[in-house]
This record gives sequence, C-alpha cells and structure tokens, in this order.
Amino acid sequence: MSAGANRVLTVDLHAGQIQGFFDIPVDHLYSIAVLGNYFKKKKLKNLVVVSPDVGGIKMARGYAKLFGCDLAIVDKRREGAATTHVMHIIGSVTGKNVVLIDDLISTGGSIVEAAKALKARGVKDIYACIVHPVLAGSAVEKIRNSPIKELIVTNSIPLSEEKRIPKIKQLSIAPLLADAIWRIHNDVSISTLFFNSSLGVEA
Repeated sequence: MSAGANRVLTVDLHAGQIQGFFDIPVDHLYSIAVLGNYFKKKKLKNLVVVSPDVGGIKMARGYAKLFGCDLAIVDKRREGAATTHVMHIIGSVTGKNVVLIDDLISTGGSIVEAAKALKARGVKDIYACIVHPVLAGSAVEKIRNSPIKELIVTNSIPLSEEKRIPKIKQLSIAPLLADAIWRIHNDVSISTLFFNSSLGVEA
C-alpha cells in the first residue's frame, strides 16, 4: 500500500470495506492481470477454477471468466484459528486440472486441506494462485508436502530465502503499480489495467 498527497493505492484488499476507513480517494488494483496471464500462457487443458471457501467465490469467478472455464467451490468448516475441515466440493472437478484461487495464504492449512480433498476427488494437477504470500509458521513445509504442483504468488510480500522452494513461484506486480501510478499522475483511467495481459513479469 502506498499513499500520495491525496490518494491511496492498494492491491487486492482482503476486504473491500477497508476502503471506507480512508478519507481520501482509494485506487484498488487487482493482480488478476499478472497472475491470470501466467496461467493463460500455460495453456492448461480441461481446467476448472476452485475457490477454497465460500468467501472467495467472487474472486474465483473473475478468474474462471478470464480462463473461460467452470467454477467449483470447497465447502469447509473452520474448527479453529488455523484448522479447517472440508465438508463438500460443489462442482465438477474429477479428471480436471485445478487452479485454486485466493487472496492470501497465511498458515497454509486451508489451501492444503482443499488440495487434499480435490485430489481425493480424482483431479489431475493442482495449482494454487495466491496474491499475498504471508506463509507463516510451517506453511512452506505444508506446501512442500502437499499435492499442490505449483504455488504462484506475487511479490506484494517479499519471500525470504528459506521460503523460496521449487514449488513456489513469485511474480512481480511492479509493472502493474508503475502503470497505475503513471495513469493517476496523468489523470488516465486505470480500470483497463485489469484486462492488460502484458503485465505478468517473474520476480
């Protein structure tokens, strides 16, 4: 998050309502242009986007629309601050490649449990696409030992050396922020940034 003299620039707020705490204009950017472009280049076949919980449906729907594929939802029950239990998977996933979409990963419990449940349902490759890589506690080990083939994150949070395992790939949102700052400075609309597929750059 960066603040200028009279406005704030943010990327993928965990809750949009946070914008209401500012008394100056807020420009809320979305990293879908960066993360989405990465997967479009992979040209994965038989793909389905999966939201790891009901709260992430809106975000996952945006990616499903971008990829032109179906959407599925993991219905889970939270049993503690860092513990969840998957109850049901809503949607057709068997035999498909999966991209799990969420805005942040903290302890990794939810995303790993979702991946295990999806694997039990007979999916092929599982990718996780997360904006903010908090990766607290044993999250990296959970990802390392999970059925997730690749975890794609942005550099909104720097990754320390011990978190840079082969399964984790970090993409830069610097071009997105730079373009947005230029547009704000020149009084140009920034809404088209969310559909600019040329912004994906590896960190």
